[in-house]
Amino acid sequence: MNIGFEKGTVLNLEQMIDYAEGGVVSKQVIKTDSGNLTLFSFDEGQGLTEHTSPYNAVVQVLDGQAEISINRQPHILKAGQTIIMPANVPHALHAIKRFKMLLSMVKG
Repeated sequence: MNIGFEKGTVLNLEQMIDYAEGGVVSKQVIKTDSGNLTLFSFDEGQGLTEHTSPYNAVVQVLDGQAEISINRQPHILKAGQTIIMPANVPHALHAIKRFKMLLSMVKG
């Protein structure tokens, strides 16, 4: 299912989502039975508490800087960097500086 974005067009993902002061914004790009793509923006200090997902998750940082913990092992990522979070392993995100990311969730 396409969620408001035309397939076959060039997208600038970093420009397609804005920051919200003191908050987190998400915008679904596409959703299918096998996974989805979602844009997120996090204001400085915001994040997602530790959780698990049945999907493998690829985080591509588009702007800013974040600490992403996988199984309580912290990783510092900045714009242009990517990390893969394995399915069913605890992970968390924290905005060191406000940041934007593309989250790709893939079954399997």
